Amino acid sequence: MIDYCEIDGRVIRTPELVLRPWTRRDVTDALSIYGSCAVAHWLEPEMSLVPDSASMAEILDGWISESEHAVPPLGRWAISLPTFTGGREVVGAAALLPFGPAGDDLQIAWQLQPTWWGRGFATQAGHALAHYAFAHGAAEIFAVVRPHNRRAAALAGRVGMEWVGVTDKYYDRDLQVYRLLHADLDLPVGGVRVRRPDESS
Repeated sequence: MIDYCEIDGRVIRTPELVLRPWTRRDVTDALSIYGSCAVAHWLEPEMSLVPDSASMAEILDGWISESEHAVPPLGRWAISLPTFTGGREVVGAAALLPFGPAGDDLQIAWQLQPTWWGRGFATQAGHALAHYAFAHGAAEIFAVVRPHNRRAAALAGRVGMEWVGVTDKYYDRDLQVYRLLHADLDLPVGGVRVRRPDESS
């Protein structure tokens, strides 16, 4: 559970994190995530290890364009830490993607740069992204986990997701599937606030 969640357009804030759209300035931070074997090995949908900054910049350009044209709740985010100088240190990545044979379901996915593992940020980001999905009308969200990825399976449980089985129908390999219904997501102590476009800050 998180203390509060604020949704302001495509920006999602929690007590410790800001989930915001990617920018080209994030290339180095993104490469520290997707250029890490510890991260790339477990990704679903599968994604090859990103070898260099030029490749990462090309991928980011695609994600930025994709997110700009996506209809919420779909999108991709950088998970960042607010700093006292007003900057943002990117520690991870998150996404809500179309899922299933017809793309009618919603997949939640998030990854942290390995040096930030074990601090509760992934759980906090998962809760925040789930609140964003449900605030935009999703009835349920899914996560898929490769066999033997105990860290991801435990994380799905901490977000409140329930194991529903093993299937190969999504990415042509056996994957564990977890589901979260809107009614099963814990509400933050301070509630969820969705800012209207006409609201002043």
